[in-house]
Amino acid sequence: MLRDITIGQYFPGTSVVHRTDPRLKLVLVIAMIVTLFLASGPVSYALLALYILSVIKISGIQPKMVVRGLKPVVFIVAFTALLNLFYTPGTELWSFGILHITDQGIRVAILMVVRILLLIIGTSMLTYTTSPIELTDGLEMLLSPFKKVHLPVHELAMMMSIALRFIPTLIEETEKIIAAQKARGADFESGNLVQRARAMVPILVPLFISAFRRADELAIAMECRLYRGDVGRTRMKQMKFGAVDALTGTVSVIVFAAVIVLGRFGW
Repeated sequence: MLRDITIGQYFPGTSVVHRTDPRLKLVLVIAMIVTLFLASGPVSYALLALYILSVIKISGIQPKMVVRGLKPVVFIVAFTALLNLFYTPGTELWSFGILHITDQGIRVAILMVVRILLLIIGTSMLTYTTSPIELTDGLEMLLSPFKKVHLPVHELAMMMSIALRFIPTLIEETEKIIAAQKARGADFESGNLVQRARAMVPILVPLFISAFRRADELAIAMECRLYRGDVGRTRMKQMKFGAVDALTGTVSVIVFAAVIVLGRFGW
């Protein structure tokens, strides 16, 4: 299950999506999230799904990698769907005790599942196609106006980038610790909830120690390289907003606007 977590991973490529300005991708992801919550019907969701599937196709990311990233949230998605299915008022189709299935409940449950899946896939494409350095630089440049109010923009962007970068590393470290504990006879699957929680202690303690050790090593490495934040910092690759970025932004804005208009009419 841990190997199915792909949050924070970057898959190098040369596609149009990979080469799109990271500042534009950040803005488009935020716009997509807002548009998702403004969509309200099957047509608007279908249009947004077609847009995201097109991004996946153009990026060259294998669909199985995208699907694999959805496995860890299957339980949350199923639980959310069941809540909406049984507790949404409407014309009753089936009932058993306190459980009631209505026509509106089925519609809301399906749309809620589609919304969550599109939200996860759409936001994941940002890290799949954007390197941590580009993501940091793009986020820092977008937040640069807040420097006037003495907000530590560079430090915030760097912390977010490092956090995303080390998610796959910590997952790999957790798998190694679990394998080592199982080799020593540890059992993480039997017993009640309290016993399973106690069995996690031999995993959490070395994981925290390893995380703090990596953080200390990273801090020492940054100091050895005379890291001083954004003071006097230059970039080897300068970000430029080109024709491809303009075309990508225009198409995306048209799609999002169409989804919002369709949502206003309940489509």
